[in-house]
Amino acid sequence: MTDTTKIINITTHSGTFHADDVFGVGVLMGVFPSHTLIRTRKHELIEAADFVVDVGGTWDAATGRFDHHQRGFEGARPSHEVDGKTVPGVGYASAGLVWSAYGDAYVQAWAASHSQPLDEAAVASVVRSIDHSLVQYMDLVDTGQADVSPGIFGLSSLIAQLNTHWLEEQGLDGAAKAQLLETRFREAIAITRKFLDHAISKNIAQIRAMDTVRNAPRLLEGRVLHLAEGGMPWTRVVVDEMPEVMFVIYPDSEGSQYQIKTVPVESGSFSARLDLPESWSGLRDGELAAVNGVPDSVFCHLNLFIGGARSFEGAVKMAELALA
Repeated sequence: MTDTTKIINITTHSGTFHADDVFGVGVLMGVFPSHTLIRTRKHELIEAADFVVDVGGTWDAATGRFDHHQRGFEGARPSHEVDGKTVPGVGYASAGLVWSAYGDAYVQAWAASHSQPLDEAAVASVVRSIDHSLVQYMDLVDTGQADVSPGIFGLSSLIAQLNTHWLEEQGLDGAAKAQLLETRFREAIAITRKFLDHAISKNIAQIRAMDTVRNAPRLLEGRVLHLAEGGMPWTRVVVDEMPEVMFVIYPDSEGSQYQIKTVPVESGSFSARLDLPESWSGLRDGELAAVNGVPDSVFCHLNLFIGGARSFEGAVKMAELALA
């Protein structure tokens, strides 16, 4: 078990920072709340540190060393199969090295502090999801494997904007420049951890929702799923486990209507298993009610993937008509 009470030293390089060292240091700071942070290039300080990120020329998680710049470094995620072909895994930068070693501890710490206990399988699922959706892209950018976001669009590019520039540094001596960079580095960590923590929160919400969605009542011969709460993530479970469900009904966020939503053919797809009727497209209120005969109809989207009624009974009737 990780000792989070000992005051540990986290060291990374001084000067310009990037998303991978910001992220790696931020993760370690979250796992070890009692810490000191040193940004330096001095060999003796790097050697004396408990954890070293993105500097030092060594990758050895057991001794807290997470650098990827050394000659001969070939650290990468495992290869995987895509359409029958073996695809190499994304190579590591410091973000991925730290996350692979301490991602589980960070997720567990976040979950415990928010009263959301997770079993080992759930922790592993969240860690994998965060690596797939966030961390690997920082590694891709830092190692030059890909420019995943054009311009300054993307976390790596946005973090880079927080570095100081020559105009800000005018008139500052070396110590003042270093202090300004230190301040910006800590700002970058705070921003990065906020995005990371929200990503973890959403992953946990997804896990918590799964059993609720599985146990939700089915209507109209099992082809309509009724969720008592709006905003609950349901797509993955319905797409993967409920091939007979065509529509999902739930209250909207304001509680003023019930919405009927189509089910995509697969997660992320804009194609539905069954669209709402073409004759409803883009209609609202009285115009829609005149066409479908449901008095409290509220709307139907132009693209036929969502509609609504003021009452639950009205939404069910819309689903019944759409199924017919």
